[in-house]
Amino acid sequence: MINVRHWALIPAAGIGKRMGLTVPKQYLSLVGRPVIAHALATLLDHPRIAGVVVAISAEDEWWPAVAAELAATKPLRVVIGGAERCHSVLNGLEALRGWAAPNDWVLVHDAARPCLSAGDVDRLLELVDDPVGGLLAVPARDTLKQADEAGRAATTVDRSRLWHALTPQMFRLGMLHDALRAALDRGLLVTDEAAAMEAAGFAPRLVEGRADNLKITRPEDLALAEFYLTRRSAG
Repeated sequence: MINVRHWALIPAAGIGKRMGLTVPKQYLSLVGRPVIAHALATLLDHPRIAGVVVAISAEDEWWPAVAAELAATKPLRVVIGGAERCHSVLNGLEALRGWAAPNDWVLVHDAARPCLSAGDVDRLLELVDDPVGGLLAVPARDTLKQADEAGRAATTVDRSRLWHALTPQMFRLGMLHDALRAALDRGLLVTDEAAAMEAAGFAPRLVEGRADNLKITRPEDLALAEFYLTRRSAG
């Protein structure tokens, strides 16, 4: 479609409770840069991304230093996030509606996913003619167990149709805004954008991405992300 643009939205208002640190995980140092700087770099450098919105906490004291070092050559705007990821995304979408068209695409990416590759962005952008949009994901590879209330394995889950959801997740600005708003109005604190679209009756496309697009949730994830990034830069 002519004149349809692609925007990126990074919800970054979380505090990363599982890391057990005083610094939010998106601001931890990783290969000489904060985690969020790596997450942003791939999107800011991609030629088809028109601009980026970052949703931060109102008490965020780390973002100004990151922004000063990014040297962005395209629009990079900041909004205040909310209590949960879904609230931050909705705030970012509300801001985007001020200068983007309803049919523009929005790629929502986790601030704590520093290993996003340009190739994965390219694969996601191939959905430009899809009526719904979709998300990066990887097929489940491990044997999956469903636990009972006592924490014991109750059954083994068939993994043949199960996928691990990744980000970015790409949907039309207007459709995603309306779906997320409707989900929140129903009291659904959806954990990703695809869930909001599913709740609205849509079936997002699954686009297989790289398994090294990991999310930093625990301290040991930093070492693995460092390995991936160092190997990538060396190659």
